[in-house]
Amino acid sequence: MFRPCIDLHEGKVKQIVGGTLGDCAEALRTNFVSDRPAAWYAELYRRDGLRGGHVIMLGPGNEAEARAALAAYPGGLQVGGGVNVENAPGWLEAGASHVIVTSWVFREGRVDWARLDQLVSVIGRNRLVLDLSCRRRGAGYFVVTDRWQHFTELEISAGALSKLAGYCAEFLVHAVDVEGLCRGVDLELVRKLADWSPLPATYAGGARSLSDLEEVTRVGQGRIDLTIGSALDIFGGTRVRYEEVVAFNRARGGLAGGV
Repeated sequence: MFRPCIDLHEGKVKQIVGGTLGDCAEALRTNFVSDRPAAWYAELYRRDGLRGGHVIMLGPGNEAEARAALAAYPGGLQVGGGVNVENAPGWLEAGASHVIVTSWVFREGRVDWARLDQLVSVIGRNRLVLDLSCRRRGAGYFVVTDRWQHFTELEISAGALSKLAGYCAEFLVHAVDVEGLCRGVDLELVRKLADWSPLPATYAGGARSLSDLEEVTRVGQGRIDLTIGSALDIFGGTRVRYEEVVAFNRARGGLAGGV
């Protein structure tokens, strides 16, 4: 199934080449900057019954837009970016169905299980999505944090996903090496997620056509949802029409993202 997204950077809805995020503004590659606010996209997704989309705040200055999106579609969107145990309850109160967390539960490249326990004790595992966005290193995929710039020691594996599944409701996985490039999805990663994840998982990165959505559905055994960003016409793309992905979901009997 298709899952929608709203990526926010410097208070604007944008589509960015994920691997270029970092401290150097000159290195940032941006595919699209919208003249519409985040709430416009949220209202669109609400109209078409697309649930479980993610609002990602890429750095500071995005909180107001994120809150506006959540207010426009309460209970229909997840939110991530700088989420921690202190602000997570506030985001849920603002209308997020789930909070999405990565960097805060890692310290010095390792999962901080005490922090994860603390977070779950405050909001419950059913309101938490773990972002396991990753980059390839050697033959494996390793989770990256801090705007996808720092490798952790956590490799995507059956054992890791099984253990982490006890702490959350879903996984979100950006394939950072292909994110924003519109060169096709990483089907090897999709296959691994389908084989290994005991929870619903959403894959993002590289989607460039409706056939990619069909292929992820097939390779993912119907268990992996797909986010399409830069290729989508509502984000300035020319390869996928928004109406097509809405029709794809409806033809398969329902809505994306059980909330």
